Amino acid sequence: MVNSHNTFALQESALLPDSISNVVTASNSGFNSSLFGRSIAGRKKSGYLVTAVLLLALSGCSGTGDFLAQEERSADELYNSALNEVAVGDITKASPLFDEVERQHPYSSLATQAQLMSAWSLYQSNSYGATVNALERFVELNPAHPDVDYALYLKAQSYYEQIVDVERDAGMTVLAKEAFEALLTRFPESKYARDARLKLELTVSHLAGKEMSVGRFYLERGHYDAALRRFATVVKDYDRSNQTPEALYRMVEAYLALGLDGEADRSAAVLNYNYPESVWTERMLALIDAPTTNHDPGLFETLVDKATSIF
Repeated sequence: MVNSHNTFALQESALLPDSISNVVTASNSGFNSSLFGRSIAGRKKSGYLVTAVLLLALSGCSGTGDFLAQEERSADELYNSALNEVAVGDITKASPLFDEVERQHPYSSLATQAQLMSAWSLYQSNSYGATVNALERFVELNPAHPDVDYALYLKAQSYYEQIVDVERDAGMTVLAKEAFEALLTRFPESKYARDARLKLELTVSHLAGKEMSVGRFYLERGHYDAALRRFATVVKDYDRSNQTPEALYRMVEAYLALGLDGEADRSAAVLNYNYPESVWTERMLALIDAPTTNHDPGLFETLVDKATSIF
């Protein structure tokens, strides 16, 4: 059993899994809590991810800490051995030990905890593909577990941390976006929801930015139809991103270049109505009012009427 001779509190407790208390007791026997704290504090992962999983881990720790070398060992011994590897900073050795808890003792009280800890160890080791697989398995096997929201969040984080250059390859950004959306759809009030929403907004902005970059490329080269498809994607699929005002402005540009004043009028009306203070609205009004612009001279006069009639 765990004794309370050595007690320590970890920060950012508001973001811990619901099933874990704010204060953790760690055994003096076989587990160096101060070393554990120091080794984790120096890792690159965000603090509350570490905090959450440490409390999750310690809540399931109940062994004596006398680690045996034999192959077949008790669930407590295996679990504590894995925690000790984490404590000394050898995270790569922890995941196999957590896996052994489930393999040797699939019906023990620590088996489920070990599944999640194994996934976390893989995440800390930057083994993102294996992390996602482990977390998906955990959620599938334990759909009602109180820490499913944490598992979904860690899965999204695994995708998010692999985003390198969205303009070259948006695949990982899309996966991160979908994973954060899955978390927020299922657990909108989760303690991880706030951070998930912030990162979801960033992924959406990145994806919209990629579409804008490609659209500008086509626009500058006179491929107006291709450019319009990209800008329309931003307006339709990423309408809450900060790229939307420019997308509407670029649509006005493209439509005017094609001589489609009616379409330009509609895009201009949407821009003016939804983003009246945007710099892109200001530029749009200047564009429409420019005497050298190749469009119907009456377009500017109809803009205000269109803006009110559409909405």
